[in-house]
Amino acid sequence: MQNNLEKRVLLLAIYTRAEDETFQDVLLKLEATHVFSLKEGKKLLKALKKEGYAESGKLTLKGIEYAKEIEKEFKI
Repeated sequence: MQNNLEKRVLLLAIYTRAEDETFQDVLLKLEATHVFSLKEGKKLLKALKKEGYAESGKLTLKGIEYAKEIEKEFKI
C-alpha cells in the first residue's frame, strides 16, 4: 500500500471498530471528526477493497496483518 495516511487511518479504524459497526458507520465517524469527507472515504474504502485489504464488510487476512502494523506505528 502506498504511504497514504488517510487510507491507513481508515484501515486502522475498520480494524478497531466495534463488532456491530459497519464500514459505513466507520466512514461516518471519520467524516464527523473531519478526517475526510464521506465521498473521499468511500473512494478510500473502494481502494482498500481493490487492493485486497477488505471484502464483504470485513478485513481480509492481509488487511488485518497490515492494520496490526499500522497500530504499532501509531502507538510509538
